[in-house]
Amino acid sequence: MTDIRDRKKDHVELTVTDGTQYNTPTGFDQYYFDHNALPELDYNSVTTKAKLLGRTFDFPLFISSMTGGYADAGPVNAVIAEFCEAENLPFGVGSQRAMLEDESLTDTFSIVREKAPNAFIASNIGGAQLIGGLKANLLKRLINSIEADALIVHLNPLQELMQPEGDRYFKGILNGIEKIVSDTQLPVIVKETGAGISLHTAKRLLNAGVKVIDIAGAGGTSWSKVENFRHTNQKANHSFDEWGIPTVECLIELSRLECERGFEMIASGGIRSAFDIAKAICLGAHFTASAQPVIKAIKEDGYEGLETLYKELKNDLKTILTLLGHPNILKLNKSDLRRKA
Repeated sequence: MTDIRDRKKDHVELTVTDGTQYNTPTGFDQYYFDHNALPELDYNSVTTKAKLLGRTFDFPLFISSMTGGYADAGPVNAVIAEFCEAENLPFGVGSQRAMLEDESLTDTFSIVREKAPNAFIASNIGGAQLIGGLKANLLKRLINSIEADALIVHLNPLQELMQPEGDRYFKGILNGIEKIVSDTQLPVIVKETGAGISLHTAKRLLNAGVKVIDIAGAGGTSWSKVENFRHTNQKANHSFDEWGIPTVECLIELSRLECERGFEMIASGGIRSAFDIAKAICLGAHFTASAQPVIKAIKEDGYEGLETLYKELKNDLKTILTLLGHPNILKLNKSDLRRKA
């Protein structure tokens, strides 16, 4: 049985490789922007500020959960934390399951609050760990270790089924989510890990009291491929490598529901550019999230790599807003997009 620390390290190493990415497109390429030749505004006055859960951030990008649970994760988490503190961005740590099973790993998570005393930081636990309810002392440790501002519950049945040592029992997760919503005063965010959240699933989550849904559609990292890469010495099952609902399909479905239910929606799953970010917001997302490009930038060039990536994203989004004639992202809407023939 593979140690959970080795598994977490493998995941981070493999997600930055091209071979673990979906061939299935996100769907953003179906659209192009409705160019405005008379924008009538000053580029320097255009703002990329955005709101999530009542808090204003400098850019509509939530740095998604990925790292934690093995020794080398601490430095990566420290870089992300310092950056988010400096740039006023929200982020979530990776699954804290390992920390709950082995307290010696707590420092790989708690370092984020040390480096980012004022940043918005979310805890993270898998849905399967909520079956039967998460004990009060574990929930307290989960939240207090990083002084969390929100709690993320991640759903990953595809990944678990492709993982030889993964969970196979998923009955009771929804009840577990409902219980954790009532057991904590923090807002609960539920996210998939890359296979998407359907309209039917979203309705069930909202009925359980979830405040934010991160759709995490197909088009970015394929966790089926990640698990197949991890076990090259065993028989791989590539039949499910492209399984999932494309990100844009999730966005379109859930945006209709958002009008009725008033929840907040985060778009993730293959968000790789400012063009993806702007299109996602046009299609109904309140915010976007990404992990793979961030981890890749840090692994290649550390803090400076993350700075370079962010500067490019921010400049490009300001340019897109200007070319659409919008002073801020609140003005983005579906009429800004044209569908390709």
